Amino acid sequence: MSLHLEAKPGEIAPTVLLPGDPLRAQWIAETFLEDVFCYNKVRGMLGYTGQYKGKPVSVQGGGMGIPSNLIYCHELITAYGVKRILRVGTAGSYQPHVQLQDIVLAMSASTDSNINANRFPNATFAPTASFELFEKAIRYAKDHDIPFKAGNILSTDVFYDDHPKYYQQWAAYGVLCAEMETAGIYTLAAKYGIEALTLLTISDSLVTKEALPQKEREASLREMMEIALAIV
Repeated sequence: MSLHLEAKPGEIAPTVLLPGDPLRAQWIAETFLEDVFCYNKVRGMLGYTGQYKGKPVSVQGGGMGIPSNLIYCHELITAYGVKRILRVGTAGSYQPHVQLQDIVLAMSASTDSNINANRFPNATFAPTASFELFEKAIRYAKDHDIPFKAGNILSTDVFYDDHPKYYQQWAAYGVLCAEMETAGIYTLAAKYGIEALTLLTISDSLVTKEALPQKEREASLREMMEIALAIV
């Protein structure tokens, strides 16, 4: 057990899917896994382990933002020996060609968080995906004719921004979309020598101001989940 996870030793698989919403973790576990059991209810941050095609897989809610996610990632890695973390979530598009329900694979993650400025004073660390997981995801998507975008994303600390055109500078440098966790996850994965990859479904667009209704967001995650589960 750790401070925020009550799983017993061996109850968490080496591969963990990490959505932000604990209820989405429950939906993933109950929809895609077999022989599922719940190993964590601390603070309502649900965690499950089950089987996918005979392989153990865990799904753990991580909350919103880098600080929340790093609490769970740190404990998953250091207390439970997790070797692979796949963030599965939603994002807001920064580009006209990145549209609602598109899948984005995050090669790297820029950030406006101070998470790495505190670690690397007077320097900049570039949080990057695991090449092996990234390559597997691309290969599976291409082999199964699943359209996707791949590139740099932004992990931001601010959801409701006071400057509505803030995104345009990032967009001008090719950033595909924004979410709130990946830069921290990739950094922690690098620190501990594990694999990490973020897969995102576009749920809204800062360009067109469109957004998926809440009920449609869940349905739009299925192709992204197919890729994620295929590479575990």
